[in-house]
Amino acid sequence: MSPFLAIGVFAVAFFFIATEKADKVKVVLIASGVMALVGIVPGSEVFFSEHEGIDWNVIFLLFGMMVIVGVIKQTGVFDYLGIWAAKRSRGKPYRLMVLLMAITAIASPFLDNVTTIMLVAPVTIVVCNRLRIPAQPYLIAEILASNIGGAATLIGDPPNIIIGSRAGLSFNDFLVHMAPITIVVFVFFVLFTRVLFRKSFRYNPEHVESVMALQERRAITDTRLLVRCLVVLAVVVLGFGLHSVLHVEPAIVALLGAGAMVLVSKMDVGEVLREVEWPTLVFFMGLFVMVSGLLHTGVIGAIGEWSIDAVGDNYFLAATALLFGSGVLGAFFDNIPYVATMAPVVEGLVAEAPDPETGESLWWAFALGADFGGNGTAVAASANVVAIGIAARAGHRISFWQFTKYGALVTALTILMAWGYVWLRYF
Repeated sequence: MSPFLAIGVFAVAFFFIATEKADKVKVVLIASGVMALVGIVPGSEVFFSEHEGIDWNVIFLLFGMMVIVGVIKQTGVFDYLGIWAAKRSRGKPYRLMVLLMAITAIASPFLDNVTTIMLVAPVTIVVCNRLRIPAQPYLIAEILASNIGGAATLIGDPPNIIIGSRAGLSFNDFLVHMAPITIVVFVFFVLFTRVLFRKSFRYNPEHVESVMALQERRAITDTRLLVRCLVVLAVVVLGFGLHSVLHVEPAIVALLGAGAMVLVSKMDVGEVLREVEWPTLVFFMGLFVMVSGLLHTGVIGAIGEWSIDAVGDNYFLAATALLFGSGVLGAFFDNIPYVATMAPVVEGLVAEAPDPETGESLWWAFALGADFGGNGTAVAASANVVAIGIAARAGHRISFWQFTKYGALVTALTILMAWGYVWLRYF
């Protein structure tokens, strides 16, 4: 009975999140509370289990980066970058979108895409406010670009870190196998955005002229603090890049960076904590509890076992199922807990493969599906939830369906391109 109850609670909660008939934070809190009350989640293990509970690495990574971004914001650097981007694009909507997407996609492989979005989203909001244009299309384009660009490397997207650890794949392995298709898909996406967002482009010459007259250097309010913050940020980025060498989790790096930011800024701790997106963090915790209910009752495991039985020894079919299955399922669950849950299933498939190359191809199909599937809905990836939270706080609300109508189409097209790549390269 409990598996059906778990599916029922999850489905009802997802309905309310998707239709926005209730606040999403309230929905996940009530749903996770109901699951705990009826014994669907694994008791106190939901707070301690690495595989069946809240992923505190993700929560504290987000918290640390929110503090870092909150401190950096006080220097005026986001206003500086906003004015610079607006002037470079001369206010032309498509040119501005391409510039912001390029910044996002270039940063995403080297920072994780959540961090990238947290740095780029405030810049985008400043630009759009200056030009008096809606920020939603630009933020959505950046989210989609970050999930595409982050697929290129081991550290670019949190699911890749999980896959790399489980499969024993290195940074260079991801670069060789994932970067080529990521570049092709991103170029296609840049061209496609001209059509995808064509109704949203708005050009206001009078506001552009006022922006062109601005001096971006005057936006910097505290140069000495900015220098100190950039040094701390550079060390944090280096820590992310070397986490597999130093054996220090990205969450620890982010927390240490947050502490250093508070020290060098000498800001009041209460003022810093007001910059944290607390509703976003609570939403993630509730979502992790809901997914743990599906895992603990065997729902996701049953799906995995059925998949293994269904594909048999047809490994191209297995790769296809992993790619498309991850794209579809990953759109309804955050792709971090989804990948953590399904990784053992993929490992079982790989163990049955006739040779290492065939087995490895399954990991790449899995990674591509999970990464590109992160664009499927507003709750499919951490970057989506974080960016939508930032947008809402700045007065540029993005609804679940506003994001999903773009994200689902982009996911379908990019998954098809990835499928062709997997077939041509491995089979």
